[in-house]
Amino acid sequence: MTGKSSPPRRSRRKPTSAAPTQPPLSRLAMDQTMAGLSKILASQDFQSIEDANAFIQQLLKTNDGRLPEFEPETPLERAQVLITQAYDAPSLKRRGELARQALAISPDCADAYCLLAEMEPSPPQKLDLFEQAVEAGKRAVGEDAFKQLEGSFWGFVETRPFMRAYSALAELSWMFGNRARALEIYTDMLRLNPNDNQGIRYSLTTCLLEERTPAAQAALQNLLDSYPEDAGSNWAYSRALLFFQLAGRPTEMANQALRDAIAANPHVPPLLLGQKRMPKEPPRYMGLGDVDEAVGYVAFAWPAWRHTPGAIAWLQGRSKL
Repeated sequence: MTGKSSPPRRSRRKPTSAAPTQPPLSRLAMDQTMAGLSKILASQDFQSIEDANAFIQQLLKTNDGRLPEFEPETPLERAQVLITQAYDAPSLKRRGELARQALAISPDCADAYCLLAEMEPSPPQKLDLFEQAVEAGKRAVGEDAFKQLEGSFWGFVETRPFMRAYSALAELSWMFGNRARALEIYTDMLRLNPNDNQGIRYSLTTCLLEERTPAAQAALQNLLDSYPEDAGSNWAYSRALLFFQLAGRPTEMANQALRDAIAANPHVPPLLLGQKRMPKEPPRYMGLGDVDEAVGYVAFAWPAWRHTPGAIAWLQGRSKL
């Protein structure tokens, strides 16, 4: 970094007590709709996937292109409805009230604990609430289902509150200095759901690069090799920085990896070097090779580059070629 440059803003790595943002496309409402649809499909006796698809199309046709609203049946389902309403509440006070009402209905409502944690200004209490969210999520899934669903966890709606809470706990653990716990959680999440619908591998990658220990570097090499088809900026630049870290200096392997990374997304170096300013708000959508993808990568990866001796100067020199 040059002397006049300021560090890029690192999204979601600074504790905040600000009001939580409504999830994109109301993910909680979508989960509830999917859960209700799963119940309807389970009650039918389809002979093929085609029959099931035809049933869904007919369902949409008779409801003006929408899936029907489903009446919650269990205490947890009723609690989830309240949490969905909480994200539309006009004030923090009302959000907190709805979250506590949800927990009174079902103490297994992990999303309610998460909402309260997001609103909590005290770091220790925030961490404790996320811990409670994880335990609530575990109870909601159940011990037997935990074992049965391993390997495709996110594919089942009932696991998602737990996975959201688990991810938040890992992130907060890292921010508060419990790095071992964060790495353990991120690794466990990929064991539960190697398809990685949440993008957990990107958080784990940048954390391992910040560690800069032989064990972390070995783990990162295995992680990078586990997703060989990943064409994103995170993977390309992480591989380059790892090669640099392993040698402690530029090597032909590191230089080639960095050339490949810059070719994949040339917007990263100007942001990492402070030549362009990071936006105040993180992007909502990203595309391969675009500036939004670069912003998303740099927001997390900047400390790893800064804390690797010589890496910024190396990047600066190679980006001019």
